[in-house]
Amino acid sequence: MFGKFFSREPSNKSNDETNESLAQSTQDNSQNTLTGNDDSQVIENALAQYRSERFPQGILDQQSKLRIEKQSSNIIQVSLTVPFPCQGELDEIATSLSNALSKTVVLNGQLNIKPVRQFQLTGSGQNIKNIIAVASGKGGVGKSTTTVNLAYALMSEGAKVGILDADIYGPSIPTMLGLSDQKPTSTDGKYMTPLKSHGLEAMSIGFLVDKDDATVWRGPMASSAFNQLLNETAWSELDYLLIDMPPGTGDIQLTLAQKVPVAAAVIVTTPQDIALVDAGKGVAMFDKVKVPVLGIVENMSYHTCENCGHQSHIFGQAGGEKMADHFDTHLLGQLPLNIDIRHDADTGKSDIIENSTGEIAQQYRKIARNIAGQLYLQCDNNSSQTPNIEISLTD
Repeated sequence: MFGKFFSREPSNKSNDETNESLAQSTQDNSQNTLTGNDDSQVIENALAQYRSERFPQGILDQQSKLRIEKQSSNIIQVSLTVPFPCQGELDEIATSLSNALSKTVVLNGQLNIKPVRQFQLTGSGQNIKNIIAVASGKGGVGKSTTTVNLAYALMSEGAKVGILDADIYGPSIPTMLGLSDQKPTSTDGKYMTPLKSHGLEAMSIGFLVDKDDATVWRGPMASSAFNQLLNETAWSELDYLLIDMPPGTGDIQLTLAQKVPVAAAVIVTTPQDIALVDAGKGVAMFDKVKVPVLGIVENMSYHTCENCGHQSHIFGQAGGEKMADHFDTHLLGQLPLNIDIRHDADTGKSDIIENSTGEIAQQYRKIARNIAGQLYLQCDNNSSQTPNIEISLTD
């Protein structure tokens, strides 16, 4: 549970073993470091020693504000400042601490998310902290479904999130959010108010045209429409705006990469060879326009039999992992081919909202934590993992 989830090198510890390691560390602290039953010191010491793939330098640093409050003899409330949404991981830590101390430990993260690039949009100023593009290079790999569920997953982890449907020719976000019959409004007649689904803000060309109409536009017109959707929407204060990119590497992709202050990109693929080839083109495109690629999400990775639990790799196996190795990036996670995911996308529902602790929801939430963690580790100047660039001028 606390092991390396998308580490470049395989971990020898299972999740249970890593949990036991944290619990043992807690017990050692209480036995060797403390005099008396000082639970607060035990917790602080355990957190100081904690390491994971998302927190390679530790969860406590100079920016953390740790507060430990005993609400009763059996309940301890812990809060600390974290630089990206990771409530699921904090819950796992709290469970291990609770088991080790035989008391209820509640661990809450106070988010201090900062933009990795400074920018402002016409309709919303500096309300959006970070823009993340979700791309595939090829249609039919479940990119839009993945984008929607990752947006909900980031919300479940504590973030404020919006989603922009950049697929001008085939917008599917309105259906997936259950908003297909709704239209945006405007309070000032100038900027559109984004629609909301379970607190997730959204904008799409699908809200503005009839769902049965075909959008027959040339590339420059489509790119202009995308720019309007982004800049003429009055977005609220958001930690992350996910952009659901259309497949391919055409005008929309280049417009976004060159004119929109994208913080980073995520590539969605299936393990199938033909999908991997096109996904690789997407990675290459973002590399050329200097947009960091946080990693690969392998969708439809396997199918689990409802009767016997056997996993079948229908579209191949380990394709996303091999692709991540080839491009020297991270495998952010692997998602199953699951009928519930398909059903939720068609009906505008989400298992992540309705059952945030369910197995499918937990898989998306782990990937969401990995994405947010990698954005911080790779791109945020406050991260110790972000490389320092020194420029010297000589005559």
